[in-house]
Formats: sequence, C-alpha cells, structure tokens
Amino acid sequence: MTNSQPPKSEKSFSEVLLEIAGNIPPEGLTLRNILEKVGSQGLLPLCMLLTIPFLLPISLPGSSLPFGFLIALIGFGRLFDRPPWLPARFLNRRLTAAQAGTLLGKGSRFFARLEKYIHPRLYFLTHADTTGRVNSVALIVTAICLTAPLPLPFTNTFPAYGVLFLSSGMLERDGALLVLGYCMLTLTLAYFTFIWIFGVTGLQALALQISLHQFPAK
Repeated sequence: MTNSQPPKSEKSFSEVLLEIAGNIPPEGLTLRNILEKVGSQGLLPLCMLLTIPFLLPISLPGSSLPFGFLIALIGFGRLFDRPPWLPARFLNRRLTAAQAGTLLGKGSRFFARLEKYIHPRLYFLTHADTTGRVNSVALIVTAICLTAPLPLPFTNTFPAYGVLFLSSGMLERDGALLVLGYCMLTLTLAYFTFIWIFGVTGLQALALQISLHQFPAK
C-alpha cells in the first residue's frame, strides 16, 4: 500500500513575493525579471505589485509614468482578450537590490494582510463577459490617472488604491473589491476635476491681477 500525499496548494502572491525577495542578486532586478518570476500567476498580480510604491513609504522616483503605463497596457490586453504589448524600455527598468528588497518585502507583508479578506463574492460583477470588459476599462482609466505627474497629495495614492482593488478583485473574483475599486476611481476623478477647476480659476485670477497691475484703472 503506497502512501499518497495531498497535492501542494499554489503559493499565495505574498509568498511568491517573499520568495523573490529572499533571492535578489547583487545587481538587483528588472521589472522583466519580476514578471518572469510571478508569471505563473499572470499579469494582474504585476498590476498589484506596481501600486506598492504609491501605497507604502518606498522611494522610486519617476515611477508613476512607467508603472501606470504598464498597468494601462495590461488593462487593454484584458479588454481585447489578447496578450498585451509591454515595451522593453519599461520592462528593462532596473531596481537596485535595496529598492527591490524593500518593494518585494513590504509588498509581501502588505498582501499577506490583504489576502485574509479576499474571497470570491458578488459573482455578477466578476463572471459575465460584459462586466469583465467594463472592469478592464475601469482599470485602464485608473492607470492613466496614475501616470499624471502632479506634485500634489493623493494624486498617486487614490488611483493606486483603485488599481489595487480592481486588479485583485478581477484576479480573485471578489466583487466587493471591485466595488471598492470603482469607489476609488470615482474619488480619483472627482479629485482631479477639483484640481483642474481650482487650477483654471487660479490662473484666471492671476491673469486678472497681472492685467490690473500692467494697466491700472485711471
């Protein structure tokens, strides 16, 4: 009689990140290297990982544009149900060993906490083809907002949470997370609209002040 062992369950995303963090070479890692290591879990986990610098105190200057652009391309791939084109320029961006260790280590702990609350629910938001396409469009819009180079509070944080909730909800068939993702997208668009209106009003007031200074009333 042979002893049969139950098959091992697939590693969680946090466990995968922790394993990668423990095997970082001295020269660091590129985004392509990280993608290859999480490849078995697909591209949505990469979207989740790319939000970490905007959610935790991790310094990766100039990352909002390339990371947001990559997330948007992944969203387009899901929208049209085909592998997305990912530019080598962004995939070959190298993180130092210290940056990669911080990103992966803190990301692993962050996702380990998040995974406790994720489970399939509200299936009508996750299983139909139409809702899947709508979710992909929402991911694209949120990622585009993430690329905005605005040096203002929350301009990266709000869309980063939107991407995190949308991508993890799509990955785990968790409709509740999708609802949170849509809430964050709505908040992001409202915040950006406020900034635009405030900026336009401020510029108009400044132009008026300059005009009055140059051409004072007689």
